[in-house]
Amino acid sequence: MTGALGKLRLGVNIDHVATVRNARGGAYPDPLRAALLAEAAGADGITAHLREDRRHIGDADIEALTDGLSVPLNFEMAATDEMQAIALRYRPHAVCIVPEKREERTTEGGLEVAREENRLAHFIGPLREAGCRVSIFIAADRPQVEAAARIGGQVIELHTGAYCDFHAEGRTQERDAELDRLRDMAVYAHDLGLEVHAGHGLTYDTVQPVAAFPQVMELNIGHFLIGEAIFRGLKDAIREMRRLMDAARG
Repeated sequence: MTGALGKLRLGVNIDHVATVRNARGGAYPDPLRAALLAEAAGADGITAHLREDRRHIGDADIEALTDGLSVPLNFEMAATDEMQAIALRYRPHAVCIVPEKREERTTEGGLEVAREENRLAHFIGPLREAGCRVSIFIAADRPQVEAAARIGGQVIELHTGAYCDFHAEGRTQERDAELDRLRDMAVYAHDLGLEVHAGHGLTYDTVQPVAAFPQVMELNIGHFLIGEAIFRGLKDAIREMRRLMDAARG
């Protein structure tokens, strides 16, 4: 398949603005302020992950983002009753179901959908009925893509973390093999009728090969942009990512 299927959107994850705030306590820096700056810099949406242990984003942040944003909010959440109730209360534009372990530093791998089809199908039903677009965060693995389609997910987000890790470690053969898997699963998911997103660990050095996949409609990027903002400011950091994405897509 050749040619872009539509504009490549950029979702900016503002979790780690809250990480910095929580390291000191108090209200500064404010994730909503960061989200509004991201909007002004060209972000097409904002992503926030409300973890069960509230290590960064808190409930008040979700309320503030829901009330204050003019671009869509993508609410990342574990498949728990508590998170489902919060999502149904605020009804964000999208929810992304992710795996979550309290001991992990960041999300490790994709959701195991194939072994939990029945539970996840029942879990996402009320979210879809409430008008939320349901995204499933998965590894580039054929059985997981097929299971995500079967349970009624509208979107998959392909986990790009392994690809980025291999790149950072200089393991080029493994990096290229993982990139091939991501490409193949983007095509396969699109052919199944799923919208395809991607994210996790993407940087200026790794974004363009993924952005070039015509089936990928959205990239969600957070930690790198918040880190880069220390050196060049948040707006400039986002604008450079947007430039690289557009160049790859063009």
